[in-house]
Amino acid sequence: MHHEETAEPPTEDLPVPVSAPMRHAKVRAYTDHTTVGQVVVDADGGVTIGCACGMTLTNGPGWSLDEHIRLHRAEARFLALSAVAPPGIPRLIGRPGTASTAGS
Repeated sequence: MHHEETAEPPTEDLPVPVSAPMRHAKVRAYTDHTTVGQVVVDADGGVTIGCACGMTLTNGPGWSLDEHIRLHRAEARFLALSAVAPPGIPRLIGRPGTASTAGS
């Protein structure tokens, strides 16, 4: 009986596409910042709901609960993507915790 040998994959490390870590960071941000529980309306008209991250999201004098949820999720995505963005990538604003790189 004749057995054919299978080719083994190269042993060299292949670079990980930049998009994969960024895609994973975006998914983590989405799952870590989902609303949880029920919307609570207090006697003064305040509306709140919890986030999976532990923060309480609320309306205010000039914004709705929906606007707060959208901003919270956008900030979470920004922070998660910034943490895994390749060094030197041109940015509108600096990576959190560093000097601004706008225009570079």
